[in-house]
Amino acid sequence: MNVLGIESSCDETSVAVISEGRLISNLISSQDFHTNYGGVVPELSSRAHLQILLPLVKQSLAQAGITLNQIDLVTATAGPGLIGALLVGLSFAKGFAYSIKKPFIPVNHIEGHIFSGFLMEEKPEFPYLCLVVSGGHTLLLLVESETEIKKLGTTIDDAAGEAFDKISKLLGFGYPGGPKIQEAALNQRTDFVDFPIAQCKNEFDFSFSGLKTSVLRFIQKEYGDASKIPNEHLPSIAASFQYSAVRALVVNTDKALRKYKTNSISLVGGVAANKMLRDEFQKLAGKYKKKLVIPSAEFCGDNGAMIAYRGSQLHQAGIKYSFDFNAFPSLSDHTFIK
Repeated sequence: MNVLGIESSCDETSVAVISEGRLISNLISSQDFHTNYGGVVPELSSRAHLQILLPLVKQSLAQAGITLNQIDLVTATAGPGLIGALLVGLSFAKGFAYSIKKPFIPVNHIEGHIFSGFLMEEKPEFPYLCLVVSGGHTLLLLVESETEIKKLGTTIDDAAGEAFDKISKLLGFGYPGGPKIQEAALNQRTDFVDFPIAQCKNEFDFSFSGLKTSVLRFIQKEYGDASKIPNEHLPSIAASFQYSAVRALVVNTDKALRKYKTNSISLVGGVAANKMLRDEFQKLAGKYKKKLVIPSAEFCGDNGAMIAYRGSQLHQAGIKYSFDFNAFPSLSDHTFIK
């Protein structure tokens, strides 16, 4: 079976082809111009998706060595994400599937990330504990099967990736914040400032709003404003922030590993590319003697491969969608996260 996957939830347009369970094409076009604005501009993102999507589909099919009519299943991200950006990919995919008379399956973006570990040679084993960390989401999940996903915890305010972006902007490093903070914090002391880790009512929930505020208050108290921070202090502040953010993620994962029986651990999403976080999860895996699966950098960020893979899973599970469903069905209609 040849599966076409389209991802357009934010600032990456990606098209992938999976053939007989093997990934044979995964093209990603990143909208780097958003760095000029300090973050993603939704309207510009939608226009960029519209311009590049068709050429990317053609290029992906050519790279895979197949024609339009050889596609057996079309999948696309149906949310969550930027509405305009989602509409571009979703509408294109529905129209494309209808024109070649092949089934179409909308895929929950988060579920794409959850199962992105299966794109690796060594795959997660059910049940597994999965931490999804990105610019818009932070979720701790118990994945019991392909269609049974239990939500243990989520962020009660800001996502971890958003916190990285905001602190990076505050310190003058720019956007995207994750890579900028990591670069600045490399080989720097992590105890320059003891930033707090939030304690939530639900033991597995996260909160990063207080951490952002703590960084801001420290800067105001010590320097007056960010423009007066000595250059030699910036890396240490970045390292201290990164350490606290990573510790918050690791602490809750550790608690969940003690409470739930699992066979493996998976770390997914854009922030999963962070080296400190990956290293800490390696330690957790060693501590509990669990297999750890972290997607390669190509599959940590938004990508069509994870959408194609998840769509093929749903198709094989007997999930079907008609072409008259709403453009944005409620998340409960097309997600198994409970």
